[in-house]
Amino acid sequence: MTLLFLFLNVVSLAIVAGAFTLFILYFFRDPEREAALQEKAVFSPADGRVLGVWTLESGENPLGTRAVKVSVFMSLFDVHVNRIPTGGRISRIWYRPGAFFAANLDKASEKNEQNAVTLDTQDGKQIVFVQIAGLIARRIACWVREGDEVQTGQRFGLIRFGSRVDIFLPEWSRVEVQPRQKVKAGKTIIGYLP
Repeated sequence: MTLLFLFLNVVSLAIVAGAFTLFILYFFRDPEREAALQEKAVFSPADGRVLGVWTLESGENPLGTRAVKVSVFMSLFDVHVNRIPTGGRISRIWYRPGAFFAANLDKASEKNEQNAVTLDTQDGKQIVFVQIAGLIARRIACWVREGDEVQTGQRFGLIRFGSRVDIFLPEWSRVEVQPRQKVKAGKTIIGYLP
């Protein structure tokens, strides 16, 4: 009886460990993608669902001028590798520690731990994309540095276990996505620069 009990415990533990390993492999998947480049197109920096699209005044966003903000929420089941939305040069990166509210809440943009990247496009526009940690996510990885020349669709970072990316576009940008729409990093065009 004791041997059977021990055997069942070992099998149960092996099943749980196997399921956890499969989930980790699934979560950290990184599929190859190639963006279908279009002039002035800005691609989604993250896989997930669009939480909303807002027009913001100059004091309400990191661009410092009127801007359009698009937020993409990444659930546990989305690919969490982030990609460069459009080609250009990284002019500034800044990290801010913070809280870990659920990433689909509005206050996550203001209060949560985040890493913001400012990109100067090749035609002189500026965009900002912000990696925001969520309730479970406790690690933001950013693989680019200030001064780096980057290409559309290039991998630039990763946020682990459910999070969000906000992207700020200049005023007069034409947004192509709607709230609740599913998007894919480096594949879905979220808008066009003015």
